[in-house]
Amino acid sequence: MARFIAKRLAISVVILFLVSVLVFIATLLLPGDPAQAILGQQATPERLAALREQLNLNDPVVQRYLEWLGGIFTGDFGTSTATGASVGAYLGPKIVNSLVLMLIAAVVSIPVGILIGSYSAIRRGKAADNATTYATLVVAALPDFVIGIVLIAVLSTNVFDVLPAVTMNPPGTHVWDFPPQLVMPILTLVIVVLPYIVRMMRATMVEALDGGFVEMARLKGVPERQVITRHAMPHALGPVAQVIAFQLAWLAGGIVVVEYLFRYPGIGAALVDAVHNRDIQVVQTIALLIAAVYIVVNLLADVVGIVTNPKLRTEPAK
Repeated sequence: MARFIAKRLAISVVILFLVSVLVFIATLLLPGDPAQAILGQQATPERLAALREQLNLNDPVVQRYLEWLGGIFTGDFGTSTATGASVGAYLGPKIVNSLVLMLIAAVVSIPVGILIGSYSAIRRGKAADNATTYATLVVAALPDFVIGIVLIAVLSTNVFDVLPAVTMNPPGTHVWDFPPQLVMPILTLVIVVLPYIVRMMRATMVEALDGGFVEMARLKGVPERQVITRHAMPHALGPVAQVIAFQLAWLAGGIVVVEYLFRYPGIGAALVDAVHNRDIQVVQTIALLIAAVYIVVNLLADVVGIVTNPKLRTEPAK
C-alpha cells in the first residue's frame, strides 16, 4: 500500500509541475499588453516602458517562469499590479472566505447526501426512491449558474424576497458576520454536489444490502436497524468517500462561478477581477491554487480507495 501511495504522490507532483507550466503559458497568451491594460490608453511610451521593466516583461519567458516558480517555493507569489500589495496578503482573506463557503457546503451536503441515499436504498422501488432518483437526475443536469439564478429569482425577488442576492459586508468585517448573505451561495453549492453523493450512496447501499454478509446477519436475528448501520452502511461508505473527494475537488473550481454570481468576496470573484485587470500574478496564483486543490483531493481519493479496497492493498505496485 505504501508503494501505491508513493507512486500516486510522485504522479501528483509531476502533474502539478505540468499544470504550473500550462498556467504560465496560458497567462502569456492573454490578449493585449499587460502594461497598457494597467496604465490605460493615455499612458506615455516612457511610463509603459518603465512598467514593462518593473514587471520583468522584457526578460526571456523561461527566465520569468523559473523566477515565478522559485518564488512559489519561498512563499513569494509576486505583487498584485492592481492593488500594489503582495499577492499573498491580497489573496489571504479571500482564500479564507472561500474555504468558509466550501467547508459549510461540505458539512451540509455530505451527511444529507448519505442519509438520503441510504433511505432511498432502503426504500428501493418505492415512491420515495423513485422521486429521489428522478429529482437527482434533473438537478444533476443543471449547471451551477442556472441553479444560482433560479435561487435568486425565487428567494431574492418579489416571489419571496427573504435573502440578499449579493454579498455586501462593510470593510473591516467578515462575511460570516452576516449569515443571511451566506445562505444562497452555500445552498447553490449544496444543490450542485448533493445528487452525486445521493446516487452513489444509493447504489453502493443497494449492493451492500444484497450482500451475503447482510443476509447472514438477518438470518442470525440481528435487528434491521443494526443490519443497516453496522453491516451495510460501513461497506457502502468506501466508494462514496471517493465520490465525496471528487465533489470537494469540484468545489475548488466550481466556486469561481458561484462566487462571481453572488459577488462573494472569495478567490472566484478575485480571479474574474484579476483577468479583467490583467493582474497576471494573481491569475497565476489562483489558477495554480485551484489546480493544487484538485490534485491533492484526487490524491486523497486514491488513498481512500486503496485503504477501503482490500484488492488494491494487496496488489503489487506496477
